[in-house]
Amino acid sequence: MSEFIPLSVPSIKGNEWKYVKECIDTEWVSSAGKYVDQFEKDICRLSGAGYAIACVNGTAALQIALQLVGVTSDDEVIVPTITFIASVNAISYLNAKPVFMDCDDFYNIDVEKTIDFIRKETIYKNGFTFNKKTGKRIAAVIIVHVFGNPVNVVYLLDLCRARNLSIVEDAAESIGTYYTAGDLSSRHTGTIGDVGCYSFNGNKIITCGGGGMIVTNNRDYAERAKYLTTQAKDDPVRYIHHEIGYNFRLTNVQAALGVAQLESLQDYIIVKKKNYEYYKLNIDSIPGLYLANVPEYGHSNYWFYCLRINPDGYGKNREELMKYFSEHKIQTRPIWYLNHLQQPYKNAQSYRIEYAYKLYDRTLNIPCSVNITQAQLDTVIKVLKNGSKK
Repeated sequence: MSEFIPLSVPSIKGNEWKYVKECIDTEWVSSAGKYVDQFEKDICRLSGAGYAIACVNGTAALQIALQLVGVTSDDEVIVPTITFIASVNAISYLNAKPVFMDCDDFYNIDVEKTIDFIRKETIYKNGFTFNKKTGKRIAAVIIVHVFGNPVNVVYLLDLCRARNLSIVEDAAESIGTYYTAGDLSSRHTGTIGDVGCYSFNGNKIITCGGGGMIVTNNRDYAERAKYLTTQAKDDPVRYIHHEIGYNFRLTNVQAALGVAQLESLQDYIIVKKKNYEYYKLNIDSIPGLYLANVPEYGHSNYWFYCLRINPDGYGKNREELMKYFSEHKIQTRPIWYLNHLQQPYKNAQSYRIEYAYKLYDRTLNIPCSVNITQAQLDTVIKVLKNGSKK
């Protein structure tokens, strides 16, 4: 009987148990302890960010990030339609509204169309940018570095600065990704905009089982982020609160996992890149298939691999191939359903969304765990080759 090959599972082979055991032995298991502080410092060291604030998950990090840059009720926030829905839901948590954008060939927000929207469909007055159609203030743009691919964001940065539009980076999937060309060379994703957010969910390249991190170079933002994520305690002894805060802090046990995982991150990226290149060498020779490229202007962490399918050339469409994989005990998944079509957001504004439909229809994520074996890689490739037979 053939073994099951999962899509993406954690690799826990370093100091995880040693650090977690220390938390248990010392009884520092809650939202204070040396590993929370250490994890924040290590993220700063890796990313180059001035400040890092650990929190319960990436979604909470996004919600706080939007609050930090001043998003309030009835504001609008520009966001890509291709992203995990948490990027969009975080906007709704603040009673703001999304404006959806198309994607580029790397599944990231289409920067050219976003610039076009800002120039043609908005007006700048009294120091703010307003949507001509709705009359509402557009407070921010969320850029999502999808599947570990850095957004080609340089020109959008310039326009946002000129228009007083904050940039929140959803770098949930791109820890360890950095730019290699142009003005942003050597800068890590998450540190380009006003505030960045990482996720350490179980399927990410490194994990705490959950967990997130807010990063910024703005000291005021950092202090406020820590304040809001710890229930907005103005006097923690007498329980005085001047604002509504949140119980969003990461536990010491989870942070211990994160510290250990971060020690292995660079090795994980090397493995992910090697496996990507092996897949690509073999898959691109199969008629009707190829593995999506990564940007040349950045060094990706290769979090997820995107198989592109031409049904006419291959003989199966995305759903048929997904079913075929399942019959061979190989887990795959389509990319997220386009968010501007989701029930809660079907009445939201979207702008010239075209390419996202094609990528949604023709993409499958294929197994990419750090600890996937050579035999498993070869099995995936063999199934693909056999599947093309009509």
